[in-house]
Amino acid sequence: MSGFDLGGQVCVVTGGLGLIGRAFAAALHQAGASVVLTDLDHGACVDRAHALGPTALGHGADITQPASLAGLRDAIVKRFGRIDALVNSAAIDDKFEARAAAHASLPEHYAVEQFRRIMDANVIGTFLTCQVLGAPMLAAGKGSIVNVSSTYGLVGPDQSLYTRPDGTQPFHKSPAYPTSKAAVLGFTRYLATTWGARGVRVNALCPGGVENGQAEHFVAKYAARTPLGRMASASDYGGAIVFLCSDASAYMTGASLVVDGGWTAW
Repeated sequence: MSGFDLGGQVCVVTGGLGLIGRAFAAALHQAGASVVLTDLDHGACVDRAHALGPTALGHGADITQPASLAGLRDAIVKRFGRIDALVNSAAIDDKFEARAAAHASLPEHYAVEQFRRIMDANVIGTFLTCQVLGAPMLAAGKGSIVNVSSTYGLVGPDQSLYTRPDGTQPFHKSPAYPTSKAAVLGFTRYLATTWGARGVRVNALCPGGVENGQAEHFVAKYAARTPLGRMASASDYGGAIVFLCSDASAYMTGASLVVDGGWTAW
């Protein structure tokens, strides 16, 4: 089982303050890695890194800005001398749940400005992070990149999940997030075939929905549609992320690892 050991490895997690990002960082830390957490709030990243321990580093960065990412890369290399693994979990999604938007969330009415905003963060941000933080890996001739996609990168959304018990539809799952997550899968395959000969592996993780205070009727419907009968907890993805970052997956690249409780098996 030594292949799963990340002792001495430097693993970067973008979106490190998010629900899943925090769980990724904790799992990598438990596997022995020196973890770098990055998100928009520098101070919160520093605090979170301190909570993990002395081998962790927190550094704020905006993944849509090359200069910001270059500053992050330089801080990592100055502290640790290298980057061994990168987990691209930073992303944004619509928050139509917070306001009635049955009309605005439909593709025929969806605002192009919002579409661009989500594509900028989820697709261009992933591209830039791989470009900037992947450079030290390419120079070293080794590394592992994990781009976090979604089950909605594989299948279309089930709009009935968002229907209230009274039959009303306050919002629909809008087009930008699923489109962006499908694009991440295509980019993952591209990088895998382009960088494989240079020693850098690139895979995708496709997680299912995480229970996080959603409406009771939504959680119940999601669970009923899932073969394992529940939504995920953030910790359910720790094993998968350690596997993909470690030598346990040394002969794996260009793949999409689906961890969704069977959601896409129906």
